[in-house]
Amino acid sequence: KAITAYHEMGNALVGHFLPNTDPVHKISIVSRGQALGFTLALPIEDKFLTTMAELKDNLAMTLGGRAAEEVVFGEITTGAANDLEKATTIAKQMIMRYGMSEELGPRTLGHNQTLPFLGREFSQEPDYSEEVARQIDAEIRRIIEEAHERAKTVLRSHREQLDGVTKVLISRETLERVEFESLLDGVSEEDIFREKDERQRQRAAQQG
Repeated sequence: KAITAYHEMGNALVGHFLPNTDPVHKISIVSRGQALGFTLALPIEDKFLTTMAELKDNLAMTLGGRAAEEVVFGEITTGAANDLEKATTIAKQMIMRYGMSEELGPRTLGHNQTLPFLGREFSQEPDYSEEVARQIDAEIRRIIEEAHERAKTVLRSHREQLDGVTKVLISRETLERVEFESLLDGVSEEDIFREKDERQRQRAAQQG
């Protein structure tokens, strides 16, 4: 439970402190299916374009859970597998689809992977050399490693908040946006949850 809580809080804190991510709306360690927990970030308004800075910050946020496991426990778990998959997809798109690599330049690499032609997957037929394939791999690794280091830097510089808010998440299991942000602002758990706890006590008394 502690590992899951630190993992989700890692995602949430990195997302909160980086400037180009969507606000964190909910953090939960109540397991659903195969997911042991989740961090939900939602945009304030509809967006039709995404900047390179937003992609980089989202990449760091995605790796925040893995980074928290390293910072706190000194090791990583299989819980980061889904995040790594997501991070690799973002990095791949940045390089191959959006031409956001200085090394490879502003061009699309590989056929459009969303349009299989006559039932054949074009993505299996690269239109670039092995040398370029090696450059792509190196760039994906570089972008992911940079994002991972950024995530660890954010968490180390906010370690006290990471520990404090995770402790509350472990006992409460779910935090809404206002609760999460109030805890980061230094408001006590008692003050934040006073009304909610009072309502629960009243309900328990009525049922009892």
